[in-house]
Amino acid sequence: MTNTSALDLIYVPGRMTLGIELPLDNDWSPAGEARRAASGRPRGVPDLSAQTDLVRKAEDLGFSAVWMRDVPIFDQVNMGDAGSVHDVFVLLGYLAGITRRMALGTAAVVLPIRHPMMTAKAAASVDVLSGGRLILGVASGDRPVEYPLLGLDFEKRGETFRQAVDYFRAAWQPGGLPVDGERVPQLDLLPRPIQPTIPLVVAGQARQEDSWLAAHMDGRFVYPSGVHRLRSQAAGWAEATADRAAFISAFHLDLDSDAFAPLAPIRFGARGGRRAVLAHFQALADAGVDHLAINIRQSQRAPAEVLDEIASDIMPALNLSSAVKAA
Repeated sequence: MTNTSALDLIYVPGRMTLGIELPLDNDWSPAGEARRAASGRPRGVPDLSAQTDLVRKAEDLGFSAVWMRDVPIFDQVNMGDAGSVHDVFVLLGYLAGITRRMALGTAAVVLPIRHPMMTAKAAASVDVLSGGRLILGVASGDRPVEYPLLGLDFEKRGETFRQAVDYFRAAWQPGGLPVDGERVPQLDLLPRPIQPTIPLVVAGQARQEDSWLAAHMDGRFVYPSGVHRLRSQAAGWAEATADRAAFISAFHLDLDSDAFAPLAPIRFGARGGRRAVLAHFQALADAGVDHLAINIRQSQRAPAEVLDEIASDIMPALNLSSAVKAA
């Protein structure tokens, strides 16, 4: 066991860190959509052919985390998005083997559709195999189709979510597994996480009161939004948690090849050249965003090219300006 936390990889007081969100393709651009249609791949199923190389590249370039979603069922009619395709814990195990430094984050595992004992074991296994780099983003789920397929009550997901969190906190510590509210010393869940406890980051509201989330979560992952809304959310979270928990947002980026192109809104993010993007990212940092998970699926440029430019021209300047402000 180590005394450090995977949150330290993304939560650095005084500056905003950058991560990348899977899948790593540009299927949501016009050219990407045309390639998908020509290949016969169903709409909503990502191109994963270059993902391994791109994840390795992102780590080498200094991105601090890779994030993935939990989408067990591809609902082509109501959702039309297959997420990262692979089972989230299998994918985490694979990424643990091909990376060495970046945090592995989920945004987010849907707790009520899994038994908490199996989720706790899977998460602890990933944490050990990755050397203590797991950040477990958790949610109550917003896809009603999954619940009847598993014989579960969609309306009870808030209560089930709370029970799972309590179970994790106990199961990851010595003293035996919790059974009917009591710890049974002769029953142990192995492996035990490398971290003192795996950090839990809530995505969305998970059908919980803000006070409960502040008391039980180590971070909050919010949907992309404008600077003013994010500033309000970040301030409320910082006050509720006494600045002990990370505030994270996703951001969909279409990085223009023209460095001077102005910023224009797109769904869940913006399109623009690196100068405008840098200024916007700095505004998000100043608003209290600790970590930004960048999604490049709407990018009109090749993903590798976008990663290179973020790392060479945005990341160093963002960190520099933040460090100067903090000093």
